[in-house]
Amino acid sequence: MDIPRPELKRKKRMRQAGFAAVGVLVLGAATLGLMRLEPAAPSVTRASVWIDSVRQGEMLREVRGPGTLVPRVIRWIGAQAEGRVERVIVRPGAAVTADTVLVEMTNPEAMQEAEEARYAVVQADAELAELRLTLENKQLDQKAAVAGAQAEYEGARVEAEAYKDAGNVVPQVKYQRAELLAEQLKVKRDIEQERLDQFAASVEAQLAVRKAKVEQARNAYERKRVRVEALSVRAGMDGVVQEVMVEEGQRVLLGANIARVARPDDLRAELRVPETQARDVQLDQLVRVDTRNGIVEGRVVRIDPAVQSGTVQVDVDLTGALPRGARPDLSVDGTIEIERLPSVVYTGRPAYGQPNSTVSLFKLVEGGGYAMRVPVELGRTSVNAVEILKGLSPGDQVILSDTSAWDDRERIRLN
Repeated sequence: MDIPRPELKRKKRMRQAGFAAVGVLVLGAATLGLMRLEPAAPSVTRASVWIDSVRQGEMLREVRGPGTLVPRVIRWIGAQAEGRVERVIVRPGAAVTADTVLVEMTNPEAMQEAEEARYAVVQADAELAELRLTLENKQLDQKAAVAGAQAEYEGARVEAEAYKDAGNVVPQVKYQRAELLAEQLKVKRDIEQERLDQFAASVEAQLAVRKAKVEQARNAYERKRVRVEALSVRAGMDGVVQEVMVEEGQRVLLGANIARVARPDDLRAELRVPETQARDVQLDQLVRVDTRNGIVEGRVVRIDPAVQSGTVQVDVDLTGALPRGARPDLSVDGTIEIERLPSVVYTGRPAYGQPNSTVSLFKLVEGGGYAMRVPVELGRTSVNAVEILKGLSPGDQVILSDTSAWDDRERIRLN
């Protein structure tokens, strides 16, 4: 028969309770350990990120901006007379000389006025010739009067001298009368001579007035003639027609733009530099202009003082030879050399790196298998490089591409 033993059941329960307590402690410790473990570093394909090395040496600071080639010499041709476009002779792209007629216009009113002005010149010339002939005839008449007075005076003088030599043969009264007549005729001769002298001055004055009227008529005709000639619109310079702003049949007002002519072999670059970088651009700095068909050297000649759409216009005179295919309005890229920094620590420019700021970059560690986030203090920047002031050393490798997808991670693994 079985004998009950209650102490054995009690010991069994105590052992089970102990095992349960130990299990709970082990489970809690494991849970706590798992909670303290850092999350696994995300894996990143090495080929998907841009990795560059930190170097020490000379760093070239540059500023880059897009732009276009524009002619240095541009001539806007305006209408010198009103008219209707009869014919457009030259189209954009054609090479022209200074005398090439681009557009022919008509203006019957201007042509009629020019013809009337020409008749006025002919009439003024005829009136001048008539006046000159009339005055010459009057001058001849006055000369004849002077000659007649001189002859009368000489005759009276000779007669008076003859009476004087005759002595008592001629009565004294007759001699005195002859002498008095000679004196009167002498005065008459002097008056006629004075009239002749004054008439000569009057002739010059009258002719000057009439010549002024003739010159006025000629000037009026010349203006109207030039106005008619202006109906044939000429290029005015050697070059290439860039644009023609009128069409056949169009009415053109005085001063309206008709065409634009430029020198295609004398170009300059107009670059648009971001306003944040334009503060470092100075006159006479060296520039490399990429025309997509070659690099052309140049120098900065003008910096626009105004900002437009976040950019500053920088004009560059090209000092090198233009490659084939370079033409006005061609899109180009310009790189302006700001300065050369000797013996600085630098690397490639990160995606979001601004000058004189602190950014977080992933630096490669553990032989390049991992990258750890480190704070880096940046200095001066260039187009493709940035100066490192603190946080990296020469020989370090960093990820420069966009790492915003791992902003919440301090460490990543590179595959």
